[in-house]
Amino acid sequence: MRIRVPLAALTAGVLLAGGATATAAPAPDTLAAPDIPVANVQAHLNQLQSIATANGGNRAHGQPGYRASVDFLQARLDAAGYVTTVQPFTSGGVTGWNLLAEWPHGDANSVIMAGGHLDGVNAGPGINDNGSGSSALLEVALTVASQNLAPAKRLRFGWWGAEERGLVGSTYYVNNLPSTERAKIDAYINFDMVGSPNPGYFVYSASGQPSGSLELQRVLEAPFAQMGVPTELTSVGGRSDHAAFANAGIAVGGLFTGAEGIKTSAQAQKWGGTAGQAYDPCYHRSCDTTANINVTALDRNADAIAYAVWTLSTTADPDPGPRFTNDTDVAIPDLTTVYSPVTVSGVPATVPASLTVGVDIRHTYRGDLVVDLLAPDGTPYTLHNRTGGSADDLVGTYSVNAPGETANGEWRLRVRDAASADTGTINSWYLQF
Repeated sequence: MRIRVPLAALTAGVLLAGGATATAAPAPDTLAAPDIPVANVQAHLNQLQSIATANGGNRAHGQPGYRASVDFLQARLDAAGYVTTVQPFTSGGVTGWNLLAEWPHGDANSVIMAGGHLDGVNAGPGINDNGSGSSALLEVALTVASQNLAPAKRLRFGWWGAEERGLVGSTYYVNNLPSTERAKIDAYINFDMVGSPNPGYFVYSASGQPSGSLELQRVLEAPFAQMGVPTELTSVGGRSDHAAFANAGIAVGGLFTGAEGIKTSAQAQKWGGTAGQAYDPCYHRSCDTTANINVTALDRNADAIAYAVWTLSTTADPDPGPRFTNDTDVAIPDLTTVYSPVTVSGVPATVPASLTVGVDIRHTYRGDLVVDLLAPDGTPYTLHNRTGGSADDLVGTYSVNAPGETANGEWRLRVRDAASADTGTINSWYLQF
């Protein structure tokens, strides 16, 4: 994972696999993120409300209000100079669409993605869920263009369809990316419901997420700390569109102001609002209109999104150090253990605190796989242990805490197929020092 938090205040301590903490050197400051005018975000919400009103009261997958929402955003982004793509997919027997918008500047091999779902439910116009995240993302993207931002990394925004039907659009996007394109995505940050009327200020927890997610968590916490607004970590699990990216081994993070959950007395004391009531009493209801938005929460979150986009995209990656790769295919038969070696030479005597391992394993059921990295002395470090359920392939990066291991010598990737009926291939893997 190539992301580095570029502010010295955020790099004081980085949690590594196994619970150790390493001190990171400060990186150069980024360009300052702009203030996002909340009135502009509200104007986009008003447009989405008008679209729903004119199209049967909703913007749900398979309904005309959803396609009208896509067309509205695409027109604004095209006019601002983005390269846009509308990606069709099918769910429930009808066509849905993802909208992708790429700012054509920065390193195309190092991509920062920001996204949220654009569809709502059939019951109402879906203004907080998720017109709020969609509109905040749109205004941040338009501000990138109006300021003619020249990022070091490529910026790509995504508005996903059919999230309310089970994360269909975002999953379709990730699953249909070639592995070489997936590998170019450094991070994905997700914004789903950021204007709840009885808001909390939640940041996605990095716990259990791919390597690099802790850095995203800290970047997303930082602007609220500057505002003097306390945050809480939340484990969103597989409830929103970051899930497909995490399953592909891409670092993920996000912001959330709450849905049907109930605000506690302690939360009301620190954030305001009403204890004992839902963060969004209109969640998935017809009353999720423009009247269902807390403007202060929307304003704060829009500024936090801009902070994250500017922070993550405007600092170039440092020299990553030596990489050692094995590109030879190794078949993985059923109920068999296979090995793929990499010989390391010319590296200082011991491994640094954090060693990055990248794997590209093609398999028809990754829940069958146990994957370990074996150090030259035979010490195993588990990368993957039969997680991911019925999803296919295992493509991503892992951070291994192996300080003191001898760097030079033969390292091996050990892959065990622990169940029958599915097979695969180790396409390639690498060690990054």
